[in-house]
Amino acid sequence: VERFLHPSIKEYMPDPSVLKDMDKATRIIADAICSNEKIAIYGDYDVDGITSTAVFVKYLREIGIDVSWHLPTREGEGYGLNISAIEQIAQSGVNLMITVDCGISGIKEVDKAKELGLKVVVTDHHSPDNVLPNADAVVNPKRVDDDSGLPFLAGVGVAFLTLVSLNRELKKRGFFGNGKNQINLLNYMDMVALGTICDTMPLIDLNRAFVSTGLKVLGLRQNLGLRTLMDLAGIKHPSVYAVGFALGPRLNAAGRLDSASPALELLLTDNPLIANDLANKLHHMNQERIDIQNAIMVDAVDKANKCCEQGHCSLFVCGDNWHGGVMGIIAGRLKDKYNLPTCVATRIDGVINGSGRSIPQVDLGKIIHEALARGILSEGGGHAAAAGFSLNANQEQDFCKFLEESVIEQLSGEKPKSEIIVDAEIDASGANMKLVERLSDLAPFGQSNPEPTLVLHGCVLKFASVMGNGSHLRGVVRTSNGSQLSFVGFNLVGTPVGNFLLDDANT
Repeated sequence: VERFLHPSIKEYMPDPSVLKDMDKATRIIADAICSNEKIAIYGDYDVDGITSTAVFVKYLREIGIDVSWHLPTREGEGYGLNISAIEQIAQSGVNLMITVDCGISGIKEVDKAKELGLKVVVTDHHSPDNVLPNADAVVNPKRVDDDSGLPFLAGVGVAFLTLVSLNRELKKRGFFGNGKNQINLLNYMDMVALGTICDTMPLIDLNRAFVSTGLKVLGLRQNLGLRTLMDLAGIKHPSVYAVGFALGPRLNAAGRLDSASPALELLLTDNPLIANDLANKLHHMNQERIDIQNAIMVDAVDKANKCCEQGHCSLFVCGDNWHGGVMGIIAGRLKDKYNLPTCVATRIDGVINGSGRSIPQVDLGKIIHEALARGILSEGGGHAAAAGFSLNANQEQDFCKFLEESVIEQLSGEKPKSEIIVDAEIDASGANMKLVERLSDLAPFGQSNPEPTLVLHGCVLKFASVMGNGSHLRGVVRTSNGSQLSFVGFNLVGTPVGNFLLDDANT
């Protein structure tokens, strides 16, 4: 209980060597550092990929190593390794390429890198295919032969453990000294927490310690870029909610609309003027993303309604020339609205690219991998709850059919139920700040450690209205003992519950 209520890195931190290939990867990176070789970090365009890249680049810069980085563009290169980018990395004189939050499915890309003379270390957390890339080392807790017990780590968590192991190896080799100070890796925990939260990793065990410690470091406001972005977003007290719904979307906006480079540069800069310019740029890009998303959402809901009218157990919504950067967000919104596994995609020049979000009863990642194995998809991958995919437009109906049949099979032919799991009952006298403070001891809340849900019986709705930007509700209920309680319902507008409350209030 004490360990859970007060999670610390010291209590939860394993020996990084428990990860398969970690010692091998550490030796390769340490050899490159001691030989003063040029190193490149290859990341991803989401927050997990950006923070994974940032912690590695920051560390290597701080110990005086020549390091470059590459983040792919969502529209131009797509997720994962890209042969053209690898060729450019090789031409720039790089000796060692380290992948973070990607690379596990880059079989031919890693082969190309090796052909070009690069040493390659893959660090990733996505589910591997049957064959691993032929890299010099592959660190991934989801490897079939990995028994570390850390499959819940985000990409940035794997990158951080790699740095812990590397720091130890360099110290053993006598690298530090003569003006080179050993790095305090705890200073990077704000970025580790950021990537873990935004990739919706389960907040259990080591992740719980990462996030708990990381939020404290974030509160110290040591990272200039994050401090500037927090000020712009009006965040005074860091929390999982603030990271997930204020910082994360702004950092993600760059990769959704164009290049994720401004977000990474913000995390790395020590210049206040540059930090201010980049933070404002991300802020405006996020607003542009919201406008694009809202416009597409209108069409997406119309198409989803037609699927529901046909009695589908899954949703596949596709539009011509929709912006690919918001497909995942819209899929998540539709999944919440209809309580169905949802794939949302854009059709451009005969190719369909999309993202999917799923309900607890359906493993969407498994469906995507099976569709890929059958040749229905040209590319794809992901987790049980989220996935990405690509296919030729002429196979759209094949994928729709396969998705629906697979979902029905996983649901054993039953319609998915919308359930609210209640932790405890409460009466009106218990709805006070003392209870809130006691329950907050269970934080940080998030995936696999959700905020407690309490039920108050016998309430009558007195008032409800839309507030904020039109997404939230506020109102008043009268309890069975005659007392009145105010409520706020975030993101309830447009959901079945929100519609029910507004309809009831109007009647």
